[in-house]
Amino acid sequence: MKKIEAVIKPFKLDEVKEALQEMGVQGMTVIEAKGYGRQKGHTELYRGAEYVVDFLPKIKVEVVIADDQLEAALEAIVGAARTGRIGDGKIFVSEVLDVLRIRTGETGETAV
Repeated sequence: MKKIEAVIKPFKLDEVKEALQEMGVQGMTVIEAKGYGRQKGHTELYRGAEYVVDFLPKIKVEVVIADDQLEAALEAIVGAARTGRIGDGKIFVSEVLDVLRIRTGETGETAV
């Protein structure tokens, strides 16, 4: 199994969710986050005063999927989240050793 952690722009969440649901992903975790990448934030003007916004609002989407769904899930996320502008986000993929469903005690892919 694989865990995908995608850090995306907040307004792209619905598109990413729909793309993953269409390919059969049944559950996900969504976390509101703040961060920055190469752009290192930006400056804004408010009531005549300039200030630096170091951390930009982001959304972190986490899903655990079977190994054979990985490529399709990555394509779905990239297709839905890409704007072509700086700050589109990042996707991290890692191995999942096991999963345990608390309610039933099921383990492995059946627990996902």
